[in-house]
Amino acid sequence: MKVILTQDVKGLGKKGEMVNAADGYARNFLFPRGLASEANAQAMSELKNREQAAEHKIKVDTENAQNAARDINGKTIKITAKAGQNGKLFGSVTSKEVAEALKKQIGIEADKRKIAMDDIKTFGTFEAEIKLYQGISAKFFVSVSE
Repeated sequence: MKVILTQDVKGLGKKGEMVNAADGYARNFLFPRGLASEANAQAMSELKNREQAAEHKIKVDTENAQNAARDINGKTIKITAKAGQNGKLFGSVTSKEVAEALKKQIGIEADKRKIAMDDIKTFGTFEAEIKLYQGISAKFFVSVSE
């Protein structure tokens, strides 16, 4: 019997997959526990629609990430910080501050966990990289001044 899984079932498949299951296993175990539904015409069309929606979302997210990468690539973000007498910063410039500066200066929301950069503890220009989506990243510069 063909069934569409509504939950992950160990040894059978993942949520949203259409699999073959024994008739008794489906009627006595999967259906009563809400782990699967019968693969009729309506369920098949719903599954197809969900797959198409997921593909469309991935396509849109990829295009948005590519546009953002084009906007960020090679740009310089300016950040001001306070420093002591010998030019060392009080603390350091963090990825959180860089993400806020990206939002203000370029207008792109960025997750601070997706920004890869070295510790910035002095004035100068430093290279950083942001991962926008799977396989899409952009390099930019962070300029720290007083």
